[in-house]
Amino acid sequence: MQDWHVYFVRTRYGSLYTGIAMDVARRLAEHEQANGRGAKYLRSKGPLELAYQTKIGDRALALKVERCIKKLKKDQKERIVTTVPAGEELLKILGISEALST
Repeated sequence: MQDWHVYFVRTRYGSLYTGIAMDVARRLAEHEQANGRGAKYLRSKGPLELAYQTKIGDRALALKVERCIKKLKKDQKERIVTTVPAGEELLKILGISEALST
């Protein structure tokens, strides 16, 4: 099984972008390059900073977590960045009752 991560990237303007990836460092590098492989939202918003990441487990759960995070207000996302909850704690914060797949 492949381990998926949820991550936040902070732009130079202070906004937070949420994404999922198996290799967060590689994905962040893709976002920073101008080769079209990064998210359109992040283009010309660099420099980018990895603000938060946690291992979630399988892709389906990572997508569910990402969807829940994208519905949060900015102050709620900032609280996650500040408190740095691990995977299980993040699921509790988001009200997701599934167990992490390991």
